[in-house]
Amino acid sequence: MSQETAFGEPTKVGVVGLGTMGAGIAEVLARAGIEVVGVEKDDAGLARGRGHLEHSTQRAVDRGKISAEERAELLGRIDSGTDLVAVADCPLVIEAIHERLDAKRELFGRLDELCRPGTVLASNTSSLSVTELAASTHRPSRVLGTHWFNPAPVMGLVEVVGTVVTDPAVLDGVRDLVGRVGKTAVSAGDRAGFIANALLFGYLNNAVRMLEAHYASREDIDAAMRFGCGHPMGPLALLDLIGLDSAYEILDSMYHQSRDHLHAPAPLLKQLVTAGMLGRKTGRGFYTYAAPDSPEVVDAAPPTVVAGVEPRPVRLVGVVGTGTMATGIVEVLARSGYNVIYRARSDDKVAAVRKRLIESFERGLQRGRLSVEDRDAALARVTGTTDLDALADCDLVVEAVVEELSVKRALFAALDEVVKPGAILATTTSSLPVVECATATTRPRSVIGMHWFNPAPAMRLIEVVPTVLTAPETTATVLAVSRAARKHPVVCGDRAGFIVNALLFPYLNDAVRMLEAHYATLDDIDTAMTVGCGHPMGPFALADVVGLDVTLAIQRTLYLEFREPGYAPAPLLEHLVKAGYLGRKTGRGFRDHSR
Repeated sequence: MSQETAFGEPTKVGVVGLGTMGAGIAEVLARAGIEVVGVEKDDAGLARGRGHLEHSTQRAVDRGKISAEERAELLGRIDSGTDLVAVADCPLVIEAIHERLDAKRELFGRLDELCRPGTVLASNTSSLSVTELAASTHRPSRVLGTHWFNPAPVMGLVEVVGTVVTDPAVLDGVRDLVGRVGKTAVSAGDRAGFIANALLFGYLNNAVRMLEAHYASREDIDAAMRFGCGHPMGPLALLDLIGLDSAYEILDSMYHQSRDHLHAPAPLLKQLVTAGMLGRKTGRGFYTYAAPDSPEVVDAAPPTVVAGVEPRPVRLVGVVGTGTMATGIVEVLARSGYNVIYRARSDDKVAAVRKRLIESFERGLQRGRLSVEDRDAALARVTGTTDLDALADCDLVVEAVVEELSVKRALFAALDEVVKPGAILATTTSSLPVVECATATTRPRSVIGMHWFNPAPAMRLIEVVPTVLTAPETTATVLAVSRAARKHPVVCGDRAGFIVNALLFPYLNDAVRMLEAHYATLDDIDTAMTVGCGHPMGPFALADVVGLDVTLAIQRTLYLEFREPGYAPAPLLEHLVKAGYLGRKTGRGFRDHSR
């Protein structure tokens, strides 16, 4: 192929803009043996850029990742200055200046004039339209986006963004280059936020709105997503790390392209930015830090307590249900020293629960997680029954039956008649209104949500959900039991989805919409969220584990509760459920699990 259509393997790359991101890209390229021509707009910017490079590479030496000799060779491959003409003969030029469309368009126009016709021009934009940048040139087929993640030497993902006119050979060449420098490339269409930001920032914005509504504390929102979803950081702490001004600009840009209300920056976010509270870099954002750029939080609130209220004593706990969740709750409580009586609908189910408990205890014994004495003591604290009346003396009863409101209300009415006065009745519902269970009883002040996560022995989170009728001592008691069970409880209002599901499932739904729009592939979307955002699973892998039917049911509940158009379940999700493709449990969901 001619130079006009083929990309080849460039041995020299231009990088325009040597801020934190540009300097990081230059370092990655140079570390892979590629000559880099770095350009800054003035001497002050150039000095800062060289400072970034020297500091980052010295840190790599100090951590034993490269030798002093390798550092010297790396820095020797980077030639930097302030004259843009220096990049004229580079086959690839990457723009990494500040995120302003007018400035980027002007730069692309200048590069178009300076560089050879075959030169490929790439923008590191995180949210702006690559098509608009391409239109600033006479070579739109050789313009694309390469969205690197910060810090570039550490983060493994690069989003390669093609427009409707980008030459496929150019895209292939850049993806190959990304692989050569040790990063993972994913392909995305030119749409607001590309893959990672389009999914991540809608979720982050939703978390800000949740805090803004005083629905849960900042600590509980962040803890819920760390312990409930395995995210490396909670959304509010992550926003502080990103920078609230950067987050606002990305959301604002995404909203102006998508007109999706879910991308409209939360008013609280704008207020913090206006006040100069930009996150870690200024020492204050959603949290207050020891100093600018310090990770040390100095205003963290202590664990949630109900001030001036003593929890009720709990000695005997009842569990209604025999599924995986119910069995897990029985195990956790018994191992934590509580006497537990579980109620099943038949003797066979009573025996099945006990069998699963014994098997789980045996696994714990084999892995060294408990002793023979602990196992025997825990089993001795567990009793099974088919008689609801056997729960009469329980201090706390936890319901873990099918997620049907009519079934739960009937059960709560029956428990209300059976269980002693003053006992607490808790529901493990993940999305239904807790107050509906409370009003089925004559003791609404003693009814509360206690949403455990599956599998209960492994997952550390419990969402504690008081209703407007719940007494403070009820909340205090359930918090105490949760902590005695070595779990991390968070408190939130009685609203569909509570914390985790209200943040998680709209994100999953957005991923499905992205897939059905043919904007990116299933694998690239999952890879973007695991490699780029550190999530333990991509959205489609997670949905297949959760179950597409469960995902659809929760998303429908959220849509009915909030009437937010963006929460309407994605048609593709509904079609897969109708086809019986429910995920791992049926052998087929978004992926084929039958092999």
